[in-house]
Amino acid sequence: MQLIKSAAAASLLTAMAAAAPAMAQEAGHERHAMHMIEGTLLSVSAEGMVESAPDMATLSMGVVSEGATAAEAMAENARRMNGLTQALRRAGVAERDIQTSNLSVNPQYVYVENQAPRISGYQANNQVSARVRNLANVGRTVDAAVAAGGNTVNGISFGHADPDAQMDAARRAAAREARERADLYAQAFGLRVHRIIAINEGGGYTPPMPMPMFARAEAADAAATPVAPGEIQTRVNVSVTYELR
Repeated sequence: MQLIKSAAAASLLTAMAAAAPAMAQEAGHERHAMHMIEGTLLSVSAEGMVESAPDMATLSMGVVSEGATAAEAMAENARRMNGLTQALRRAGVAERDIQTSNLSVNPQYVYVENQAPRISGYQANNQVSARVRNLANVGRTVDAAVAAGGNTVNGISFGHADPDAQMDAARRAAAREARERADLYAQAFGLRVHRIIAINEGGGYTPPMPMPMFARAEAADAAATPVAPGEIQTRVNVSVTYELR
């Protein structure tokens, strides 16, 4: 918190004006606005936070396959990957929500003491990110992808389809907190909040909610993999300068 007497600010600006009479017109306007402050400046910082249930999940999964040659590894990978993506679509994942995140093929080596490394085969890796917009289907979607040939499930993260709405709610909470704090200080010093001089948003963020998941073989009639979405916190920091009188 900072309390700055307007007289000190005015005298500082007067000295600056005397030392630099040829300053730009915009700077002159700023000096004039500061001279008009008749009260005390109060700067407060506040944080707004909202908690809400996510409405979207992003899955990271794919296929790792091996072959004697790079072509064999890629061909087997493509076959299984086609099955995985078809399973995602049947589970209700839209085409626009499936995106390749990694595609690679690498030699696999055998190491023997006192000998040069020897290529023993090739490994192909194809990973996709899939957005699931119905959280009730997340567990079944994972199970369907694994049953169709997916053998890597790297994790899941939860989020909001409209994150701006959550950010705006946090901004309103931060604004209320800043004003309540300014009123508290004003009353403590026998003053009132007259007006706002400046507002600065320090940045908002929504911490990611990653959850590791591991692929495993399940019986066809087994219950779907359980998934708990929980809640997400969205935070915004704001700094506000008020004039108190």
